[in-house]
Amino acid sequence: MSTTKATLKFLEDKWDEATAATLDGAELLRYRSNLLGSDLRITNFGGGNTSSKLDEIDPVTGETVKVLWVKGSGGDLGSIKRSGLATLYLDRLLALEKQYRGVAEEDAMVALYPLVTFNNNPTAASIDTPLHGFLPFAHVDHLHPDWGIALAASANGKQKMEEFNAEFCHKLAWLPWQRPGFELGMMLRQIVEETPGCDGVVLGGHGLFTWGDTQRESYLSTITIIDQIGQFIERHALTAGHKHFGGAKFESHSEREKVAAEVMPYLRGAVSRKQRWIGSFTDAQSVLDFVNSHSAEQLAHLGTSCPDHFIRTKIRPMFLKWDPATDPKAIPAIIESSLETYRAEYSAYYAKHALPDSPKLRDASPTVVLLPGVGMFTFGKNKTEARLTGEFYINAIGVMQGAGALGAGVNCTDIPQAGPAASADQFSVYQNYVALPPSEAFRIEYWALEEAKIRRQPPEKQLSRQVALIVGGGSGIGAQVALIAAERGAHVMIADRDVEGAKRVAEECKAIAGKEVIGHTSIDIRDRVAIKAALTATIKQFGGLDILINTAALFPSSPDGVVSDAQWGVTLEVNVTANYLLVDEAKKFFDAEGLDGSIVLTSSANAVVAKRGSEAYDVSKAALSHLVRELAVSMSPKVRVNGISPATVVKESTMFPRDRVKASLAKYNIPFEESGTDDELRNALALFYAKRTLTHTPIDPKDCAEAIMYLAGPLARCTTGHLIPVDGGLIEAYLR
Repeated sequence: MSTTKATLKFLEDKWDEATAATLDGAELLRYRSNLLGSDLRITNFGGGNTSSKLDEIDPVTGETVKVLWVKGSGGDLGSIKRSGLATLYLDRLLALEKQYRGVAEEDAMVALYPLVTFNNNPTAASIDTPLHGFLPFAHVDHLHPDWGIALAASANGKQKMEEFNAEFCHKLAWLPWQRPGFELGMMLRQIVEETPGCDGVVLGGHGLFTWGDTQRESYLSTITIIDQIGQFIERHALTAGHKHFGGAKFESHSEREKVAAEVMPYLRGAVSRKQRWIGSFTDAQSVLDFVNSHSAEQLAHLGTSCPDHFIRTKIRPMFLKWDPATDPKAIPAIIESSLETYRAEYSAYYAKHALPDSPKLRDASPTVVLLPGVGMFTFGKNKTEARLTGEFYINAIGVMQGAGALGAGVNCTDIPQAGPAASADQFSVYQNYVALPPSEAFRIEYWALEEAKIRRQPPEKQLSRQVALIVGGGSGIGAQVALIAAERGAHVMIADRDVEGAKRVAEECKAIAGKEVIGHTSIDIRDRVAIKAALTATIKQFGGLDILINTAALFPSSPDGVVSDAQWGVTLEVNVTANYLLVDEAKKFFDAEGLDGSIVLTSSANAVVAKRGSEAYDVSKAALSHLVRELAVSMSPKVRVNGISPATVVKESTMFPRDRVKASLAKYNIPFEESGTDDELRNALALFYAKRTLTHTPIDPKDCAEAIMYLAGPLARCTTGHLIPVDGGLIEAYLR
């Protein structure tokens, strides 16, 4: 059994004996965990846990002791490393049963786990630790596969489990719903003792436990049983006359991607009135099949089942009652009315179940929003959380679909999930799907131990939950702005005509902030269509817009120093009109969200310094400086508009190609070698400009970027219509 590849229909046996042979016991557990966590059909992100009981040398006595290695609190099986595993003396963990005073004191037991930690391991043990400890098997897997939860959340689940056992020669046992902890651990031990030959346990409304005598056997048993449950459910789904979720009620909208992009700013603004959220959207076929169905509204309101689901998705999503055959312009009004109802219901849910020591009411806004004909919008504190919330609800859809299939042609009213924790009358059933009672959902969502996890998370950064679109971000000042924004926690979209430059800077930002919070796109700020495309790309990727920054500009040059009429026109178009077009298009998105926003444009010291030979550029920047003030008036009170006025920035600037640098050096009689590198020539020119300032310091792109980000961020919340000079103290630029 340990070397033969499993015969599976849906899943893949990824175990590699050559790799496994090189690993010790703890690394084998890590390897097994990573394999199981690599497939979302086996378990969701952060869900489930695995364990091994291994012989270790006690560092105090030098004797061999049995140690429980188990996934630590908050870990993810797919990415967990050895350092993410908690270690506990098995005998001492089991001895804690003497301290157990019943389910009312469940949380107090977690505080005792550090007392039985092996080898001073700092990784915190999870609430599921006793579930693994009390099971008398060397290697245990507890997972939340959609197929497994579908069986566990079916009104006829226990009956179907017995049919499954007979068909696939298993001895799975059934346990009613019980919140994870010491009580459930002892219940698991008892059911295994009472079920000779037991090879797995279905936890009602929760998930699946499987095991093995070796790491390989545990892995093989797990993927085999999950795959076979999938086969079992698939066969039931083929029952004559059965239609998932009662069949289709609506057809998908032919322009659903466009509708989603138009709806998202309204929706993000509506759900972000207490705190901002980052958005994500999917129109995956499984989602469309659900939101377009006859039963979607009823099932959605019933709520989810598996604890891992509603911790992120809340007790239920918000379902928007919109007919895809009607005008999408009606959707914002539907959002408002639906949100009012949702928040009222959520507040009532909290008020009904909260205890004096419960954590305070959290944001009552939904994290999942379903729109018929279009798809699913999900929200989180960052893009990863928003995406994962969507993945979890897709899991929930899979569970409801599977439970419905198991009930095809059957009208079952049994509630095998009922038990000591919740009586049958507390559960709700629809189309064979059994949702967790709201009281139990609340005990998970507002569990003090879950609240402790939230508080252990690192503090959010200055620009966390903010979306910044940086135009001209492919080089120079814009690139530095992007890097600082990434460092300060913003979700950053880098836009530039030079798409390769934008992509290059995006990769630098990803190294700082992670790949999911950074994007890049093309833009031509002279073209409204291109501007709208870049704004839409930002909305699609992150759900909204909070900060708009433009550093793109044009300085006209020619070999003879003469600016043609055409160059004059293009200079004013890029430096003035294009900034207006950019803000004018962005205003539509800012207005739709209704949130506080910030815009920063890039003017120049030249706006107030008259010189020979740069009239087109200087006049354009003077106009831009006043445009900043005009826009501050028209965008108020929600959106602040500011600018910076730097002196000449030579370093990394695309406005200083080699020919222009040489022309400037010659103009100012600065000696240079034709063989000099671009950087050498630029440095010589930058030093010349610096000598004309009070600080004698060349202006660096980062100096400008810091000023931009100050104006864009919360520290300048009362500043609008203002331009900050970044000129080293250029006397000629003093206003008079």
